[in-house]
Amino acid sequence: MRRYLRLHRIFVVQYLKRLMEYKVDFLLGAFGLLISQAIQILFLGVIFSQIPDLQGWTFEEIMFIFGFSLIPKSIDHLLFDNLWMVGYRIVRKGEFDKYLTRPINSLFHVLVENFCVDAFGEMLTCVLLLGYAIPRLNLPFYWYTIPALIVVVIFATMIYTSLKIMTAAISFWTKASGHIIHMLYMTNDFSKYPVTIYNKAVQTVITYVIPFAFTAYFPASWFLTGKDPLFCIGGTVIAGTVLMAIALFVWNRGVNAYESAGS
Repeated sequence: MRRYLRLHRIFVVQYLKRLMEYKVDFLLGAFGLLISQAIQILFLGVIFSQIPDLQGWTFEEIMFIFGFSLIPKSIDHLLFDNLWMVGYRIVRKGEFDKYLTRPINSLFHVLVENFCVDAFGEMLTCVLLLGYAIPRLNLPFYWYTIPALIVVVIFATMIYTSLKIMTAAISFWTKASGHIIHMLYMTNDFSKYPVTIYNKAVQTVITYVIPFAFTAYFPASWFLTGKDPLFCIGGTVIAGTVLMAIALFVWNRGVNAYESAGS
């Protein structure tokens, strides 16, 4: 574990050195994500200027859920975004060979090779939204609130990363799966809002099939109300654990099926 932590630090430092050669690109990327989030918030502001609430949810409560959803998403984006390259390019061009010739786990190498600083735009949006919503909400606070928050963030991030690992691994058989990663990953937009505003079919999909609801709505609703901790918090832990186990299985099977690019 100590060796892998040291390697992680080395990869991050080296990537940041390369990144700082193009400072404007970094700033534009972070600013672009900040603007995209701001547009969605502006849209919600326009809606709530015409209605008092959305199926019983106030503007401040939805801002809290929206901001909370960005915590695991931005962490996954920051640390593990190189999985997109597996689906789009690395396997198709035979570049995965290098991960198999080095004396470290191939998945670990893929995960830590790049450090996506564009995610700082999402993180800033998260801080602003929670900073706006929390003082305006009467949130219950218990001695275990902070430990629960840490646990939720870890396992919610695992949900994001696990789904990306599984869909990226499909490329070991199909040679490219970037479009599948994108299609699945974009369903996380549903998690930014209360699940109760959707119809039953959507609720079922984002809760039990692609469980993005456990990355935001359910844990955030517990922080808002203090109700159903076993389902809201425990569900996030179970979903993250099960998905990661499946993702590792699919990845290892995919690596065994990998064929390098021919001439």
